[in-house]
Amino acid sequence: MSQASHLATRISAVRADAARNLEAVLTTGARMLAADPGASIASIAAEAGVDRRTVYRRFASREDLLAAIYEARLTAIEHAIEDARLREAPVAVALHRYVENIITVNRTWPVDLARMLTDHSVHARRDAAVEEVDTFLRRATDEGLLRSGLPQGWASVLLPQLMHLVSRQLPELSAGQGADVVVDTLLNGLGTS
Repeated sequence: MSQASHLATRISAVRADAARNLEAVLTTGARMLAADPGASIASIAAEAGVDRRTVYRRFASREDLLAAIYEARLTAIEHAIEDARLREAPVAVALHRYVENIITVNRTWPVDLARMLTDHSVHARRDAAVEEVDTFLRRATDEGLLRSGLPQGWASVLLPQLMHLVSRQLPELSAGQGADVVVDTLLNGLGTS
């Protein structure tokens, strides 16, 4: 192996290690901050298995770390929506895929975006994601998957609540199993008739 190849391999390994560390800090931070909004950078670093100085080199303050966590959650939501193919996939397939994806996002990034909605760009991205899902739910109603005649926006209010409940209250279910429960509840309710 040439010296240049060896150096390129080492640089690639360092970058991969740095990416893993960043991912660990962000996901650990999301989990810890959801449980305790006062969690310190030092405790997050320790739980993530990285040196506190590593975190401070990347994030100048706790607010910078929080912003990165919220950015990661929002990006994950956008990817979940894109992956579900809400505009072109069959409605039932897209609904299940979307719910499964969002349960995974909720479990990986359990922080609430509401704290960041004062940031205009975050608010705009969140609104775009909500509009994409609302458009899909109107499509689901138009195609007969969801019942018409309900109060306007009811499915848009109910669906996130069901996903949140499954994400937090039924951790023993896989994301796919959780999606089965949410979709069944949304489409069939809890009654026996």
